[in-house]
Amino acid sequence: MLGLPLVFAAPAVLAALGGLAALYWVLRVTPPRPRRQIFPPFRLLLGLDPKETTAHRTPWPILLLRLAVAALVILAMAGPIWRALAGGGAKGPLLIVLDDGWAAAPGWERRIALARAQAEAAAKAERPVALAPLSSGAQEIVLADGEAVQARLAALTPAPYAPPRDPARAAVAAFLSAYADAQISWIADGLDFGGGDAFAALLQGASTEVAADPATPLALAGAESLPAALEATVVRASGPEHGVVRALDARGRSIGEAAFDFAGTNQARARFELPVEVRNDIARLVIDDERSAGAVWLLDARARRRRVAVIGGGASELAEPLLASTYYVTKALSPFADVREARPGTPDPVADLLSEQPSALLLADANIAPADHDRIAAFVQAGGVLIRFAGARTASAADDLLPVELRHGDRTLGGALSWDSPKHIAAFEPPSPFMGVKIPDEVTVTRQVLAEPNPGLPEKTWARLADGTPLVTAAPRGKGIVVLFHVTADTTWSNLPLSGLFVEMLRRIIAQAGAPAVAAPSGPVANAALSPWRTLDGFGALGDPPATARPIAADFVGPADAEHPPGFYGAPESASAINALGEGAKLTPAAYEGLRHRAGGLTVAPPLDLKPWLLLAAFVGFLIDTLASLANGARRWRFARAAPLALLLLIPPAPPVRAAELTDLQAATATRLAYVVTGDAETDETARLGLAQLTRTLNQRTSAALADPVGVDPARDELAFYPWLYWPIAANQPQPPAAAVARIAAFMHNGGTIVFDTRDALSPEGTVTPQAQWLRKLLAGVDVPELEPTPRDHVVTKTFYLLDKFVGRTENGKTWIEALPPVDPNDRTHPPARAGDSVSPIVVASNDLAGAWAARDDGTPLYPLVPGGPRQREMALRAGVNLVMYALTGNYKADQVHARDLLERLAR
Repeated sequence: MLGLPLVFAAPAVLAALGGLAALYWVLRVTPPRPRRQIFPPFRLLLGLDPKETTAHRTPWPILLLRLAVAALVILAMAGPIWRALAGGGAKGPLLIVLDDGWAAAPGWERRIALARAQAEAAAKAERPVALAPLSSGAQEIVLADGEAVQARLAALTPAPYAPPRDPARAAVAAFLSAYADAQISWIADGLDFGGGDAFAALLQGASTEVAADPATPLALAGAESLPAALEATVVRASGPEHGVVRALDARGRSIGEAAFDFAGTNQARARFELPVEVRNDIARLVIDDERSAGAVWLLDARARRRRVAVIGGGASELAEPLLASTYYVTKALSPFADVREARPGTPDPVADLLSEQPSALLLADANIAPADHDRIAAFVQAGGVLIRFAGARTASAADDLLPVELRHGDRTLGGALSWDSPKHIAAFEPPSPFMGVKIPDEVTVTRQVLAEPNPGLPEKTWARLADGTPLVTAAPRGKGIVVLFHVTADTTWSNLPLSGLFVEMLRRIIAQAGAPAVAAPSGPVANAALSPWRTLDGFGALGDPPATARPIAADFVGPADAEHPPGFYGAPESASAINALGEGAKLTPAAYEGLRHRAGGLTVAPPLDLKPWLLLAAFVGFLIDTLASLANGARRWRFARAAPLALLLLIPPAPPVRAAELTDLQAATATRLAYVVTGDAETDETARLGLAQLTRTLNQRTSAALADPVGVDPARDELAFYPWLYWPIAANQPQPPAAAVARIAAFMHNGGTIVFDTRDALSPEGTVTPQAQWLRKLLAGVDVPELEPTPRDHVVTKTFYLLDKFVGRTENGKTWIEALPPVDPNDRTHPPARAGDSVSPIVVASNDLAGAWAARDDGTPLYPLVPGGPRQREMALRAGVNLVMYALTGNYKADQVHARDLLERLAR
């Protein structure tokens, strides 16, 4: 019946059920029961019964039992498979609503597997299916056939932001109004980013089933650079109590780790106590074992803690620190910078402070002595930021370490001798780095130094007063920048130092430290928009921006959205970071009241092979029939004939060879390929069948004479007998003990080659898969050489076959091998480094090699290939042959004696 969750691998065998009728007529009659006679001939003749005897009828319970046994055997041979399919007895269309934001990324594979199973079940029941990812927004929801839905599911990836529910709610409402009998399956992420109550209320009016994980993902909601440490904020709605945050630099290298503990709350802090110089190299914070854009926090120049040297206007300030010109500057810089002031009694404060290698030097109305001029000029030329504040000294004696030429004296705004009133600050315009900062109305300026109206003054002006006169000017000098505030650093000329605007202006100026100087902008909108440079995908991997990404305004404030995915925007040397969550965000659990929850959450029950159970039932029925026949006095020869069949059913199949079952002599006298027994039954069986087929191929095509492959346990078995070891990574299994890791390290050190197969080539590029994380933890205690993608000229590509890549069940993955030192092209007396005698102790593949090699006893492949075809399977076997021959023969094919033959073959 269509839609029945029962399929047969060999349905043609079911035709044998038609023979049950003939079997019925054969079994319903049994021979007559023999009579016992007394031997004396006379008595025998007298006692003979002259009547003809007729056969007895088989008792109907025994007859039914025998027919049932025969039917069970036939059904078992047909290969029945029971699949747990969704759908129930619903008749209307199925709508799959899929939460596909960053919160769905950790369990993305399970979500897609559940959606595939539900779509397949609906298609088999001849029900139309519609798919509505939340990222599609208000896009119209249309019905499609199962094949189209499956193709769309295969192309879906999680979005790196949280899609709003309101646009999707309108689309779902329109669909329900058109199909009132629709059944809805909501594969949810368990979080509410806004509009969740209204969305759930809409679905309550329909037949809705919710599938969600009980634990929601963790996320990062900010990072604060404190004087002694960098603290990251970790948030959750539910989930684990503990975890680790890793700090990565711009190249993805780990800088440090920090643990966090929620302690029963939904917010925790991870603290990185690192030197400022090391903290400033942090570009990303990542929650360990969390695969989502929300678990990544990007840091740009604004988050780096700079070291700022501050010099005041005179020694008299030491007596009155609260009236010092540096008091307000120090308070404003302290939240985001390490402030260094000259130590009392220092004879040369400028040289003393510059020796600490600050990012910025701030002078508060201080004149530059001739002896310090060259030091400060060299500091700026090397990339430092010089920040100067005006005052009585600056107005009377100018120097060349200023961004603009100043007029002598100062200008007073307001007061008894002035016609002008205090001026407000005008809105910031390009190319000012202060764009987007709100200007408080109460900030006014009563006194300033003026700049000469020379050409180029507007391009050097970062802030101006309402009358157009400059308030802050700046100009590049070498790799650095010189910035001048045309007011004092204290409150004598302005109340700006009392405002939060002052703090934000200094923060953005300090962020310019280290950025190379750029030419002055040529247009009025220069630097008004920042183009995407590198963005995160839904799994938290940093890569090229998608085609849908749009530039952000200079004053853009997160979180990310569909047009502005999380990532870095602007020039690489001064990029701005946008994150999936906003600073200080919280995660709110979704409310599913009134909706029916799916039993098992996102778990999809695997297909159940009924063949062993049917054979077991047939065997039990056979035993019952035998016992009943014996009890009924049947002839013993009938049981004797049936006994061999019973013994055959009891004999289990021959188990695969294990290393523990081989003696040292057997292992040493026969060359075998070996695979690591992971504990995952399917993975181990695939590895056994794959290596068995590879062994047959090697014996047929090469001069190698290999015995059957063997499964090994690195913790117990001796690995020295096996030159080549295949290790399929099963991320669902625990890490091996320390003894196994030590044996692995010794095996690689003593000349063995291990092929690690992560089997994750279909994962999105840049994604750190669970298999890769498992392998990293395994190799953390092993001395692994530097690896590189296998070069096309590497000897492993020509040990037996000429190959350009190594394929398996998939063909888009990379194969990594030991990186060899570079070659000096001018050295003609030595062969290339690739012609050495060494063999890489480790090969890391991702294309599921054994899955492509594996075949059943009749030679039929065990798994399909992607994209598929006999050619790909042949190339996978050739890749295996090359890998084994590489381990067995070394790099002899790199010798120059083979160059002529190889070139001739390549020319064919």
